Amino acid sequence: MRNLIAALFTLAASNAAANPMTNWTEQKFALFSSNDYTATETSVDVQSAGTVSMLWTALLPSDWSTRRARWDWSVTTSVPPTDLTQKGGDDRNLSLYFVFMPEDVARQNQSASIRSLLAVEEARVLMYVFGGDHKIGDVLPSPYLGDRGRTIIRRPAGRGSYTESVNLAADYARAFGGEATALVGLALSADSDDTDSQISARLENLKLE
Repeated sequence: MRNLIAALFTLAASNAAANPMTNWTEQKFALFSSNDYTATETSVDVQSAGTVSMLWTALLPSDWSTRRARWDWSVTTSVPPTDLTQKGGDDRNLSLYFVFMPEDVARQNQSASIRSLLAVEEARVLMYVFGGDHKIGDVLPSPYLGDRGRTIIRRPAGRGSYTESVNLAADYARAFGGEATALVGLALSADSDDTDSQISARLENLKLE
């Protein structure tokens, strides 16, 4: 785990001007369920075999005004299509989370864990997903976050390599209404535990703009 965090720190530092991320941490959801992450200076490879977990990082206040993001991701082994609106059975290859909240609330929660951040009443979470049995562009309710979270389908379940570019401000307005608040954290997850399937995927060249 120490090597993983060090590698992710190197990834963040090498892209500091466009994507200043530090202090990545793995969040497990079950004691014996953890994905396998391998990082280089520009990418994170994810292997998931009937498991689920996430990497997350808090962003510095200088990055809270971020309103666009871009990244590349690819999947060579995919979970089956699932209904991402249903709790349980909602496996997906990759989810990239963008966590927002008002600046005053963000300052009160700067040392919070990702679980604590996701539970903050004022938090709003956009989850861009590679997976599910839905159409590209669908905006779905989150079965876990209620009105505080929305899933946006970028790619349905399957294999392939894609470059994504998203307007966070526009997607926030479409999902929640109003102007986006401060972008305080990011997370990456892979989920194959409900279907007991496997994922082999990569996220790379993540930039905040």
